[in-house]
Amino acid sequence: MELRDYLQILRQNWIIIVALMLLGSGAAATYSLAQTPLYESTNRVMVSSQAGESIGEQQQGQSYTQDRMASYVELALTPRVLDPVIGELGLDISAADLAERIEVDNSANTTIISLTATDEDPDHAAEIADTVSVSLADAVNQAETLPGADDAPVNITEVTQAEPPESPSWPQIPLNVALGALVGLALGVGVAVLRSTLDTRIRSLRDVQQVTDQPVIGAIPLDPQAKSRPIIMMEDPQNPRSEAFRSLRTNLQFIELDGGKVFTVTSSIPAEGKSTTAVNLAIALADAGKNTVLIDGDLRKPKVAEYLGIEGGVGLTDVLIGRAQVEDVFQQWGDRPLLVLPAGMIPPNPSELLGSSQMQELLETVAHGADVVIIDAPPLLPVTDAAILARETAGAILAVSASRTNRQQLGQALESLNNVGARVAGLTLTMVPTRGAHAFGYNYSYGYGYGYGHNRAG
Repeated sequence: MELRDYLQILRQNWIIIVALMLLGSGAAATYSLAQTPLYESTNRVMVSSQAGESIGEQQQGQSYTQDRMASYVELALTPRVLDPVIGELGLDISAADLAERIEVDNSANTTIISLTATDEDPDHAAEIADTVSVSLADAVNQAETLPGADDAPVNITEVTQAEPPESPSWPQIPLNVALGALVGLALGVGVAVLRSTLDTRIRSLRDVQQVTDQPVIGAIPLDPQAKSRPIIMMEDPQNPRSEAFRSLRTNLQFIELDGGKVFTVTSSIPAEGKSTTAVNLAIALADAGKNTVLIDGDLRKPKVAEYLGIEGGVGLTDVLIGRAQVEDVFQQWGDRPLLVLPAGMIPPNPSELLGSSQMQELLETVAHGADVVIIDAPPLLPVTDAAILARETAGAILAVSASRTNRQQLGQALESLNNVGARVAGLTLTMVPTRGAHAFGYNYSYGYGYGYGHNRAG
């Protein structure tokens, strides 16, 4: 994926990412507030040499002291130093337990030792640090005094007395909250990427392009009231959805340059808006002055007659089985140059009828007197009817519902058309959201952006 793909993923899943960030920071804050505050106090001592007065003796003493610093640091955490501290302060812990609460450090190239004590009480922490420094001085003095000598060759002097801290060193609530938010952010981004990887639904033009290079010749915006007003070209001609069908009409007219005038409108699965696309496209073509014929080729679940409010008891099926003449069942719709052939009764053998020689003859006859013929066909994956029809027409217009159809279904639908030698006139995205990360910009330029410049009927 490219950078813009990742940015799109972040935009699509920003609510999840923000929620996990807040959850991470909230969990860190809760954990931090539940911890017992600990305070640190530091006493610093300096180890110096008590060598002779000459420069050479002083340098030897300094080198001796430097060499012994590691030993003094280790000595500070031994029972020899800590047992007197426990006795003096009356602590009810062992020397090993006390050693875990003390940190001893010697800065590089110095003879200064830092003794840091940690305790739940800030005053007690300072008291422990000061007492350890005194005990360390006594232990060093005893350990370094040679037999027969009055003084040790080194001396430990307090440099900084421990002070009770004003704020706890643990937990560091701001830092923990920041780390929690960072962990939540990383988790949120990971969830977003995983969710996007597992979600194979078609949501945008780029998703379509990952499946096929066939042109997208239209994008129909989502209309929450589509069920109550499926024929938007009649209900609200100025609606953005109506304008989208006009853009689809414009692109289809360029595809007609190949000479084909009969198109099959289908989809991969049911409920992708293929029937409403076929009907509204036919009306848009008729409004442009095209002599248009709309045929309901869905002999399983016909919708054209219902949508247009016409009689659908007699239609295509009756013509194909010889019970009626086509000119007798055609119905003029409104004052437009639009003739409608309903499906008629539902036969037991739709595929055989649609693939019959009678159907081929019907299409040739109808196309001879029309500018454009639009056939509403069943979905491709459940049945073979649409593939059979598309093979006999100039091409299939495949309706692809945004957020409903997945990439596998689209790929299988295109493969089924390819297997029978049918051409794809183009894809039309339907139910495309007008807001959010997957929104399209609906304007007059869309039709020219993805139409004739990509491909023609083949």
